[in-house]
Amino acid sequence: MAASKSRVVDIHTHMYPPSYIKILESRSTIPLVRSFPQAPDPRLILLEAEVKSLEEATNNPEAKLPGRPLTSHFASLAQKVHFMDTHSIDISVISLANPWLDFLSASESGKMGESVNEEFSRMCSEHPGRLFFFATLPLTAPLETVLASVSHVQGLKYCRGIILGTSGLGKGLDDPALLPIFEAVAAARLTVFLHPHYGLPNEVWGPRASAEYGHVLPLALGFPMETTIAVARMYLSGVFDKVRDLRMILAHSGGTLPFLAGRIESCIMHDGQLVKEGKAGKGRRTIWEVLKEQLYLDAVIYSEVGLKAAIDASGADRLMFGTDHPFFPPLETDEQGEWESVSLNADAVAKAVGEGSKEATAVMGGNAISILRLDQYF
Repeated sequence: MAASKSRVVDIHTHMYPPSYIKILESRSTIPLVRSFPQAPDPRLILLEAEVKSLEEATNNPEAKLPGRPLTSHFASLAQKVHFMDTHSIDISVISLANPWLDFLSASESGKMGESVNEEFSRMCSEHPGRLFFFATLPLTAPLETVLASVSHVQGLKYCRGIILGTSGLGKGLDDPALLPIFEAVAAARLTVFLHPHYGLPNEVWGPRASAEYGHVLPLALGFPMETTIAVARMYLSGVFDKVRDLRMILAHSGGTLPFLAGRIESCIMHDGQLVKEGKAGKGRRTIWEVLKEQLYLDAVIYSEVGLKAAIDASGADRLMFGTDHPFFPPLETDEQGEWESVSLNADAVAKAVGEGSKEATAVMGGNAISILRLDQYF
């Protein structure tokens, strides 16, 4: 496939393979898939904020249902391709959605990770040049198993990176025990796609949230703050300096990082402890520099204002379009048609950099083709 500047690439698009859904169906605690007699589709229940409504719906058939309908968009390859065709998307880089393999035991995750990654690889082989994927690592397994997984997925033709949550090995992404994994991923030229899942503690949202506010607070605010905190911890612990070849794409335009990077810098410069330890002086790479050297941002922000902040922080040459499919479907129109959530992101790009501009072409596909080597699959 020859490189083309006019192609549209979706780098933020998820699937739950059938084998993965079977695991969720067998579980009694979140994450899980649960069927309810009053609903035509099973429900996908992922968030801690949904636990209360799950208990209520289990005991009361009149109660509000937790989670979201598990439609064919979540697991069907044919549906994914139909979605791409409907929205004129030429290439998708698919990935397992949260919570990945983080809930599996050490004895289960290695085998399941290999199965999921091979399943994604087979899907991509059915549509060569249109589908690539971010692999999933079995982070609950022993280190040698995780490193073996990195080596395995490096050899899969359509794999272009790793999707990673913010928990890491359980202590966060500033955990020194993660460094060998980051080093291996960087050496394999695999880009990390950092995606939130754990959000903020339920108490933050207050007692009215679960009954009255739906998923708005944990998704709109919890997810972006989770990403921001995770990257700030990585920066403060020196991960980016220790692994200079590490490259990461931050979901949802980097959370609130583009807006708060200046405040983070000011707090570092004025922190007595960091100044005393020599961690805040001259010669230090700022978080602004890391944003322009090792971090990329997706364009899943749904507004011109947010996207302009992302561009100012990282550069239009480091942003990549995404849809977050199959999440945020239309609620009042046919799911087989066009999704407003997709047009919101595309419109934001056009408004932020100019419709049809060189920058728009880059954000909508050119950047991803170059950064993720999507013209190299033979």
